[in-house]
Amino acid sequence: MRIGFAGTPAFAAHLLAALADANFTIALVLTQPDRPRGRGQKTTPSPVKLLARERAIEVCDPEALASDAARTQLLAHPLDVLVVAAYGLLLPRAVLEWPRQGCVNVHASLLPRWRGAAPIQRALLAGDVETGITLMRMDAGLDTGPMLDVARVAIDAAETAGSLETKLGALGARRLIDYLRRLAAGRAGDAIAQPSVGATYAAKIRKDEAEIVWSANAIAIDRQVRAFDPAPGAATLWAGLRVKVWRGRPLPDTTPGSQPGTVIAVDANEVVVACGAGAFAIAECQPAGGRRMSASAFAAGRGLAPGSQFACARRSD
Repeated sequence: MRIGFAGTPAFAAHLLAALADANFTIALVLTQPDRPRGRGQKTTPSPVKLLARERAIEVCDPEALASDAARTQLLAHPLDVLVVAAYGLLLPRAVLEWPRQGCVNVHASLLPRWRGAAPIQRALLAGDVETGITLMRMDAGLDTGPMLDVARVAIDAAETAGSLETKLGALGARRLIDYLRRLAAGRAGDAIAQPSVGATYAAKIRKDEAEIVWSANAIAIDRQVRAFDPAPGAATLWAGLRVKVWRGRPLPDTTPGSQPGTVIAVDANEVVVACGAGAFAIAECQPAGGRRMSASAFAAGRGLAPGSQFACARRSD
């Protein structure tokens, strides 16, 4: 089969690599244009584009697909199937009808739960205990097409968005390759309509959502820290310095009545901060312009002690 691939982040790059390693013929890769990324906001190709270049696969990175002109380069490539994974652009009907056997989406949730752009982060923020991969035949809706395959995984108590993305990428690659082989052999089976109830929307993550609000309960803050690792990183302020919190754990309320954001204990391993309910023990953090370090090293270097105060800095950008 001649396969096209549309995707942008690391999750999608994992799938593209698996397809190439399984010796599928990948005729064309679609991805988002180069964007500013990382601490320096340097304009950088997407993980999918970098991998496609390494594998000498033709790449197309249009800003949009709405115009006939933008689609001309694509439709010139005959395809049997287009695999789509976290591409970031809605596909117009002309593109959906382009491949001979349609478009297959690899979605990182158990549809219809968490349709949309950020299913991994939303599952963690909501405290879901399981998630998975859904292979779906795409239609004109947002992740509404019939399901071709479903695979479930448990969400571990210490799971981060990064670790869950890796887990789901590996699972998605296995299920995708199996499905495409069955499709090529004429044994793909029938698609099943998604359940009519239980749909939720995984909205794109806003930067202000990563700001830690210490008046929240410790369990919610723990979910926030894990959901935004590795990006954008849950953040707080200490003495005007922006600090990202990378690792920690929720605790029972060890000092009832403490103002949320107050440091209530510092030891060799953690900095314990009062929350609206319970406390959160920071194990690893990163001051702005610095490197990741243990919370105890940060405390020692900055003179942070019990009674110090962390603050929230909500941003609208």
